[in-house]
Amino acid sequence: MTRVGLTGGIASGKSTVAEALADYGAVVIDADVLAREVVAPGTPGLAAVVARFGPQVLTAAGELDRPALGQVVFADPVARADLEAIVHPAVRARAAEVEAQAPTGSVLVHVIPLLVETGQAGSFDVCVVVDTAAQTQVTRLAERNGYSPAEAASRISAQASRQDRLGVADVVLSNDGDRQELLEQVAELWSELAPSNAAG
Repeated sequence: MTRVGLTGGIASGKSTVAEALADYGAVVIDADVLAREVVAPGTPGLAAVVARFGPQVLTAAGELDRPALGQVVFADPVARADLEAIVHPAVRARAAEVEAQAPTGSVLVHVIPLLVETGQAGSFDVCVVVDTAAQTQVTRLAERNGYSPAEAASRISAQASRQDRLGVADVVLSNDGDRQELLEQVAELWSELAPSNAAG
């Protein structure tokens, strides 16, 4: 198996790359998706989050209120570290389960927004960074999430720096152009990851 770590800043285009790789036949394991699974109602993860942050981070239906929790952890580095200490181990355990079920010879793509921050770069055969300029990120976040420029900049600054991400990259996919330009780079990447499957 080939294990790929895929990362990039918020609104860099990771999802577009992951979807394209999945279309080629990669097994995509998305940390954001797993992070929602491990704090779903009834899970030990959600119980631990409530024990740490209180019932005010739950919706009336008993689900995690992400905006409410986000307001707490983005304003408080200690709170964010506490949340990560609950969620990250659970996500890694779930990712290992998914990986163990993948067919032999698969190209496994782990989509990990915080790959650099959590020191996981060395765990993969190939690290792929989707790179984009900070101003492009701000514009996309404003369009996608309705953030003000200041809110967008705050979210971006909470992550690893662009330089830190590029420092661990084996492959850089530049996403300051249009979608088609990005997809062409993904096609080239796939031909290197799975030469025998390059045509399909």
